[in-house]
Amino acid sequence: MSAGHAGAADVISLPEGSTVVGAPQDAASRPILEVAGLNKSFGALHVLKDIDLSVQPEELVFIIGPSGSGKSTLLRCCNRLEEYDSGRVLVEGVDIGAPGVNLNAIRQKIGMVFQSFNLYPHMTARGNVTLALRRVQGMSQEAADTRARRALDQVGLLHKENAFPSQLSGGQQQRVAIARALALSPKIMLFDEPTSALDPELVGSVLAVMRDLRTMGMTMVVVSHEMRFAREAADRVIFMDGGRIIEQGPPEILFTSPAADRTREFLRAVDGH
Repeated sequence: MSAGHAGAADVISLPEGSTVVGAPQDAASRPILEVAGLNKSFGALHVLKDIDLSVQPEELVFIIGPSGSGKSTLLRCCNRLEEYDSGRVLVEGVDIGAPGVNLNAIRQKIGMVFQSFNLYPHMTARGNVTLALRRVQGMSQEAADTRARRALDQVGLLHKENAFPSQLSGGQQQRVAIARALALSPKIMLFDEPTSALDPELVGSVLAVMRDLRTMGMTMVVVSHEMRFAREAADRVIFMDGGRIIEQGPPEILFTSPAADRTREFLRAVDGH
């Protein structure tokens, strides 16, 4: 893959252990991610209210809604970056809130890409990717370098492996952040507003990487305002408001014939008419 958009002839490979389109599923009917009766409050503010959500293998789920609707908090609860008050979150059938659960092992299955890139400025692109491989997975430097180069190649940045964050554009820094998550061979990727901190001309390169991952069968949950991307790529779109899931469905239905008045109101505001 080139540093810009992927072409039709480009081929990328997901990390070992990741889901690939057409790969046999041992538990095809079992969701990768299940959220049941999830509630979260910050003091008196009830941010998530009885959220139920199920994500199937290879599914791309897009979560939209106004600021403050609980979208990012929901993502952060899915790998316990935020502790929730009640309810359950299961990853491949494992309750991540259960006593004694190996949270570090669970988090390696859940790649997380944030709005801010969170790269270490004193480390090269390759160094940022290898850090968790060495510290969390205990890889040798040589093995971690090999895995990091593969991940950087996936996002079109192998030629920048020795560059420091200050030498990279915002879009390139975000793609390094995606490579860092991919290198851990996750089963599902969570994207929290991955393009909102980017200049408009840099958004396309990040979305191109996400399209490639979607084509290769990576399971993804994306919180974003990139409505065009949601229309084109999502299997399912979820609209949240006031800490609740108001409605959900295929993009061709939710964007053209939403059932809820609040969804219609939000989409009119986003579309500017």
